[in-house]
Amino acid sequence: MATTETAYFAMGCFWGAERLFARIPGVIQTAVGYMGGSTENPSYQQVCTDTTGHAETVRVDFDPAQVGYLQLLEIFFSHHNPTTRNRQGGDVGSQYRSQIFPTTAAQEHAAQAVRLEFKHRILDLYGAEPVTQISTATQLPVFYPAEEYHQRYLEKNPFGYCSIKDNGLMKCN
Repeated sequence: MATTETAYFAMGCFWGAERLFARIPGVIQTAVGYMGGSTENPSYQQVCTDTTGHAETVRVDFDPAQVGYLQLLEIFFSHHNPTTRNRQGGDVGSQYRSQIFPTTAAQEHAAQAVRLEFKHRILDLYGAEPVTQISTATQLPVFYPAEEYHQRYLEKNPFGYCSIKDNGLMKCN
């Protein structure tokens, strides 16, 4: 029987992040939603007010025999700008922050190590240090799935707002 793990990443617009992770071999399923805030069962409209404290987040269920958590972390850090606080491209607000929500102590340790490893690459690329937040695994916030029309949004709307540019970074028009 295959073992699966779950990872949660916030890296700006969740539509592009979901598409990015869904294409990785070994990723079994993805979903978009909201994490890290104080409002229970928030709606997209509530999260967009930048008052709930939630981040647009992608849930990634993966088979660690096919893709490791370290690989997912490398993809996370390589595909968005982790130096901009509460912003990715034209999207501004705490809901677009860079954050990792580890589900285990091992994931938390790996996230801290990879952030440190990528620090110099990020400094060279952006001229600033990463501001990516890493939650503690022992205090994992609830993941609230986003409304159905947000799930697999870019598959349903191929010319949608967020995409991955040729250089691998997220671009939100």
